[in-house]
Amino acid sequence: MSYYYLITGLPDIEIDDNKMAYSIADFKEEVRNHLSNKDMSLLELFYMKFDNKNLLNYLKDKEAILDERGNIPKEELEEALKLIVEDVDPTNKIIPPFYKIFVEVYFKSFVEIYKDTSDDTYGESQLENRLTELYYKWAMKCGNKMITEWFEFNLNLNNLLAAYAHRKYHIDVEPIGDNEVAEAIRTSNQRDFGLTGIFDDLETFKRLSEETDIIEREKKIDLLKWLWLDEKSFFKYFSIERVFAYLVKLEIIERWTNLNPEQGGKIFRELINNLKKEVMKQQ
Repeated sequence: MSYYYLITGLPDIEIDDNKMAYSIADFKEEVRNHLSNKDMSLLELFYMKFDNKNLLNYLKDKEAILDERGNIPKEELEEALKLIVEDVDPTNKIIPPFYKIFVEVYFKSFVEIYKDTSDDTYGESQLENRLTELYYKWAMKCGNKMITEWFEFNLNLNNLLAAYAHRKYHIDVEPIGDNEVAEAIRTSNQRDFGLTGIFDDLETFKRLSEETDIIEREKKIDLLKWLWLDEKSFFKYFSIERVFAYLVKLEIIERWTNLNPEQGGKIFRELINNLKKEVMKQQ
């Protein structure tokens, strides 16, 4: 489906913009009435990551304030969880099917996850990784080639950056997913995980992992994502792919517009603290 008037009406944006054309929350409402239901569901895959965080937060604290950028209102999430606990499939179409799988795992495996450690953040990270894995599997079955490739690109990027970081600090890592890259990380002891000549982005990701300045590394990652989106959507002139690329770029600008030096320092401190915890678990 062509979205000529929608796309030509969108403000031009650049990666170094310091003013927002839209917030990503506003953008969702702006385009909703212009897109087919099928194409809107593709954009909702992007916003589903906020639903995932909301789900985790709600399971820990029913009074938690949920991120309004998600697709699922709190009352609908509550109703869906009640049905899942009663072993009934939610009928609400905005509830992704993998939520039932995850919630069942959450309640059945919670004690098992925590029993061997006194560090709650370890159990929480396992649960978060499980939800993320289910999310990527679901998104990569969306039926749109570019958007499927976008999620796999991010899956590979995150897995390889984590693998290089954990290898540097002599810590075991369990990659997310079961694609070729995840399996290589899981099974190979080679420096390149046996991916040289097989995975085109390997050297690029490796160079990113060697950047010691956390803020600079994040900027380079976002630039890489921006260029990937430009390349993949270049010939998709007035398509949902171009709308999706615009949305992801908006988030990149929004994140850096809202990030001040104090927050950047907080990110760095959190990263170091998490690495220290991982090291202590291995001792």
